[in-house]
Amino acid sequence: MHHPTLILASKSPRRRELLENMGIPFEVMEADIEETEAGDPVRVVMENALGKAQKIQERCPERMILGADTVVCVDGEVFGKPRDASDAKRMLSALSDRWHEVYTGVALLLPGKTLRAYDQTRVHFTLIRPEEMEAYIRSGEPFDKAGAYAIQGRAGMLIDRIEGSFSNVIGLPQALVRDLLFQAENNL
Repeated sequence: MHHPTLILASKSPRRRELLENMGIPFEVMEADIEETEAGDPVRVVMENALGKAQKIQERCPERMILGADTVVCVDGEVFGKPRDASDAKRMLSALSDRWHEVYTGVALLLPGKTLRAYDQTRVHFTLIRPEEMEAYIRSGEPFDKAGAYAIQGRAGMLIDRIEGSFSNVIGLPQALVRDLLFQAENNL
């Protein structure tokens, strides 16, 4: 696959790394938008992913642009990034010793064409002991992460089961992105 003109509309170092791991040439442009945070998780991530990509498309209309957005969902409640330490504690407490879902919406914009899809992964946390939670929050890792955790970081030791795409939980479902790029390249 050859995509020399791809722009990743994200400031996430994790998304950048996942795209690099796919061997696709790209450049990064940050897309600051007012993100939707409430409502149906699929609608939230799809709207935000499209909004990020469209923001960059305004500046670069002839380029291929990839936007993505990830949220964590527990009992229908959407968890974005925690506002502060107490918000991170609230989120982690809700995730402790149970299953939750992670949704990532992806939008691939090309001149005259929009491709959109999402992925969902189920994740199970073990029981998080209070001292573990405090130490994890103090580490700073929960901030700037949907649901207040990074599966590829220290939180990995708190997760005992996962059903679905691991890269989706990090923030960019690689197999889904590959499929969208293939569709774009082959005008499907």
